[in-house]
Amino acid sequence: MADYIAELVGFIVVVAVIWWKVVPPLRTLMSRQREAVAAQIEASKAAEQRLALANEKYRNALADARTEAAKIRDAAREDATRIVEEMREQAEREVERIRQRGEEDLVAQRQRVIGELHRRIGELAVDLAGELVSEYLTDPTRRSTTVDRLLDELTAMAGPATSSSAEG
Repeated sequence: MADYIAELVGFIVVVAVIWWKVVPPLRTLMSRQREAVAAQIEASKAAEQRLALANEKYRNALADARTEAAKIRDAAREDATRIVEEMREQAEREVERIRQRGEEDLVAQRQRVIGELHRRIGELAVDLAGELVSEYLTDPTRRSTTVDRLLDELTAMAGPATSSSAEG
């Protein structure tokens, strides 16, 4: 039994030494470890909240970006439609201006041609009349007949005027 008591005393001494020397540092170490784990859990929860908040911000930003992209796309379509309409109107104005200028040129050219034709026809008529008169008057019989006819016409014109003035 003495062995038993000696072993028991040795065991108690070992346990007491462990209790005073080993357990306090282990408790401190475990406490620090527990605090580190708790801090990591808290950090993880905070990171999870930040992640959820970031995801929400991302979704909102993505929705805003889609809305903005739709607005930009609609504005671009409106601008394109407006530009096409402006270009069409400008082209129509240009076509009308060119058509008007062509008509003006055509009228001016027509007037020039008509003037040239009048001048040319007048020259030809005078030349032809000169030739006809020259040809007609070169024949003495025709010349005499023409002079007689002219005198008869003058006498006829003077005759009624003379008789009506004598009666008055």
